[in-house]
Amino acid sequence: MQEQIIKIEGMSCQGCVRSVERVLNALAGVEQVAVSLEEGQAKVRFDPQRVGEAELRAAVTSAGFAAS
Repeated sequence: MQEQIIKIEGMSCQGCVRSVERVLNALAGVEQVAVSLEEGQAKVRFDPQRVGEAELRAAVTSAGFAAS
């Protein structure tokens, strides 16, 4: 397993946090997601054989937020 911290811009409420958690958890290979509104980031534990960092960022972007 690998852990990645993704910086997220544009979250303003707990609904935003839930949206980001939902899209990341929906990806095959993602084991654990912890999103922090205060820190503006998501900590993601995933299997790099099944999902890549670019896919994680693309999922956040698809939910309407900027990810880096």
